[in-house]
Parts: sequence; structure tokens; C-alpha cells
Amino acid sequence: MNYLDTLQVQMGIPIWLILTILAWALIWKLLALWKSARKKHIAWFIILALVNTVGILEILYIYIFSEIKYTKPKKKPAKKTARKKKRKE
Repeated sequence: MNYLDTLQVQMGIPIWLILTILAWALIWKLLALWKSARKKHIAWFIILALVNTVGILEILYIYIFSEIKYTKPKKKPAKKTARKKKRKE
């Protein structure tokens, strides 16, 4: 008995369903990793590479989190406290 037959017997899930789920998860994972690498989201890339959620986290990243702009807040220039007085000539 090969590995897939053993897995099917243990889980009670048909082989075609297991292969479909694996293909689904792999496609979404590759798309999400590609998009996070292109946008230079290093933390997201690492999370997506390590966490396996059968495509759920990957789909959320592609459609929601990748559209969020991650920018640092700009510092406002300091206000001048002393104003120059106009000289009368």
C-alpha cells in the first residue's frame, strides 16, 4: 500500500479531494508569496511561508492586507515661537 492509500484510509478522505486541497493551497501560497516579495513586505513573506492555513491567510493577504499602505508617519515641522517684528522706517 502506498502513502496516499494509507493517508486515505487513515483520514477517510478520497485521494482526489486531498490532491485538490493541496493544489488549491499551493496556488494561493505561491501567489501571496510572490505579491509580498514584490511589495517588499518581509514580515508578511515570512509569515506566509511558515504558516499553512490552506489558502485562507494567503487570500486575505492578497485582497485585504496587501492593499494597505504601510508608511511611516511624517514628522510635522516644529512651529516657530518667535515671529519677526516688522521694522518701521
